[in-house]
Amino acid sequence: MALIVLAVAALALFVPQSSLWIQTTWVNYLLIIVMFGMGLTMKPKDFALVFKRPKDILIGCAAQFIIMPALAFGLSRLFGLDAALTAGVVLVGTCPGGTASNVITYLSKGDVPLSVGMTSVNTLLAPLLTPAITYLLLQTTVSVDVWAMFWSIIQVIIIPIALGFIINHFLGKITEKAVDVLPMVSTAAICLIVAAVVSHNAEKIYTSGALVLCVVILHNLLGYACGFGLGKLLRLPNAKVKALSIEIGMQNSGLATSLAGTAFPDLAMATVPGAIFSVWHNISGALLSGIYRRWKNETKKPDTLQKS
Repeated sequence: MALIVLAVAALALFVPQSSLWIQTTWVNYLLIIVMFGMGLTMKPKDFALVFKRPKDILIGCAAQFIIMPALAFGLSRLFGLDAALTAGVVLVGTCPGGTASNVITYLSKGDVPLSVGMTSVNTLLAPLLTPAITYLLLQTTVSVDVWAMFWSIIQVIIIPIALGFIINHFLGKITEKAVDVLPMVSTAAICLIVAAVVSHNAEKIYTSGALVLCVVILHNLLGYACGFGLGKLLRLPNAKVKALSIEIGMQNSGLATSLAGTAFPDLAMATVPGAIFSVWHNISGALLSGIYRRWKNETKKPDTLQKS
């Protein structure tokens, strides 16, 4: 998927005419397809983890909505980004993790149930926390339409996931047959989102692309590093450390791109950080999974024999 997204982004950037037929107004509908697919794969046990392992979920949620927004704001100030790019970077930071983090955690031999649980809970918290944190960080820089962001997340994220979840619950046998094609459908939708945003902003990316790329890469890598450091600080098992690191570093950047168009309609460049993050975090996630796979998880020690 990383190679496919990278190829699509490169084509849209260097030959924008190839993708201009994909309207930016389609982004929300494409994201709805991705989120509906996510809902089709979710089961009640994904949320049961909240009650079985509340401490793990709480750590993941708090870290997600503290570390990434703080990194986004700090990097924007450090590199002197203008208002539009700052808004876009902060939006990436305030969004929850996406389904890609679950896949990368699986490939890394991390704690997949924890990853899915964190993604699920963070996504449900997003309608409240994403607009609130974005407003808190950007209120002195740009005008933030909190209500538009809230309603957009409900429409694009919560409703499609809820519908998918309900259909999967009552028509599980039918949805099981569709699960095999969902990754292909989601990949196609993500590629179209990236192609639309990149092609329509190609000229603007040329002028500030290197700077934004640098910020996006640092944002993502520092997210991985902070998640890893937090996990080790709390002395979590390796599998949990991997899940926490990946969940914090990888964002639902498609949502950030969608929200940028909704909350900041006059700031066209606000959509660019999300589009670049969509490309980069798939590449970095694939590379990171190769490293984490070699980092073995602990094995339970056998009970020692009692002395006779």
